[in-house]
Amino acid sequence: MLDKLSSALKKTTDKIANAIFLDKNLVEGIIKELQRSLIEADINVSLVLEITSKIKKAAFDERFKEIEKKEHIIKLLHDELQTILGNERKIEIGKKNIFMMLGLYGAGKTTTISKLSLYYSKRGIKVCAIGLDVHRPAATEQLKQLCEKQNIACFINPEEKDPTKIWKQYEKELEKYQLILVDTAGRDALDDSLIKEIKVISKISKPTETFLVIPADIGQTAKKQASVFKEAVNITGVIITRMDSTAKAGGALTACHETKVPVVFIGTGEKPSDLEQFSPEGFLSRMLGMGDLQSLMEKIQTITDKKKLAKTQKNIEEGKITLKDVQMQLESMESLGSIDKIMSMIPGLGKAKEKITSEQMEQQQQKMKNYKNAINSMTQYEIENPEIIEKETSRLQRISRGSGAPTTDIRMLIKQYKMLKEMLSSQSMMSEGKMDNKMLMKMARKFGKKGMKM
Repeated sequence: MLDKLSSALKKTTDKIANAIFLDKNLVEGIIKELQRSLIEADINVSLVLEITSKIKKAAFDERFKEIEKKEHIIKLLHDELQTILGNERKIEIGKKNIFMMLGLYGAGKTTTISKLSLYYSKRGIKVCAIGLDVHRPAATEQLKQLCEKQNIACFINPEEKDPTKIWKQYEKELEKYQLILVDTAGRDALDDSLIKEIKVISKISKPTETFLVIPADIGQTAKKQASVFKEAVNITGVIITRMDSTAKAGGALTACHETKVPVVFIGTGEKPSDLEQFSPEGFLSRMLGMGDLQSLMEKIQTITDKKKLAKTQKNIEEGKITLKDVQMQLESMESLGSIDKIMSMIPGLGKAKEKITSEQMEQQQQKMKNYKNAINSMTQYEIENPEIIEKETSRLQRISRGSGAPTTDIRMLIKQYKMLKEMLSSQSMMSEGKMDNKMLMKMARKFGKKGMKM
């Protein structure tokens, strides 16, 4: 997400913090670097000049001592960027909620509905979707397929070309749901027919929230879209998609600031779980390398299967963990995203991430995939008795061929599993009072020598 800008901001704050004196040449250099980075991120030029002018003024303010001045400049930069990102707007879910999605072709409305359905269903909300896009070929089929993957009810009528009739057709069915997600038609460009249609849909559906969906890479055009849609149907928030694939998302973010329409969600990837409720403070914290634990916790909640988690928790408590439990944890990690994405969200690991090469990240990511694929290639007996794989080379070779994982990775998986199981078994014995001091010392020496490298 805005990696180049994030890197530039971290360098800027480090230069200011580490400078002995803020002389004219250093300040001028920092200002130019900051201006270039902000403009490259597609942030409005007038806003860039406004921010850097304030920073320059603060840098030469003789009322501040050198240490106070540095702290003041860093805080000023932080505050100005957070002002651009706007205030956080949390969506409250009541007894009856209708979210209407608006946007042009290719913005990602239908995919966003799929992500929202997963986000809210994981939070115990009874969700459904209704397809009122009667213009785009296969729009209703796409919505249906995406909803089926999330086990979400979907109401469509591919034969009907009047969105108001489709709404009336399912009106009674929709009353059974706490949250209704409404997919509407787009156009190649804003025109009178689109505005007229969404006004009609808005009038008949009476949405509690009206969200404009815009891709991050459209830059300053976002301002025009937000203004026109806001004037037409009073949009209550913006959802920015494709935040993972662009360095120019600053245009969409600042456009929302200028039109005074809050960003409520951001799409951070292609997976259904890649949706975050937008927190300006958390977003900026992540960009400055300070993590965003709140968004990470929300993401974990979205991908967690509570029944499977409870079963694994029970196995852990009883010291009966299996390779299937390990596999579930690996799948959960994979659903969270890449290792570098997770690290950027954990406070304290933002700068540590920079010291790890992309090659090392990829190697670790591949190793986790190999572990998961290896478990998938095992028989039920091997999953329950993995020690047999070490003893019988033919089994090891078969699993390696079937999963594409090197035999070294499979051996490492079994080794780590055995250590984990032994450790959990020891904890279970300790909780039941079955472990004496001698056993405790032996266990401490054993695990002190062996590091867990999962």
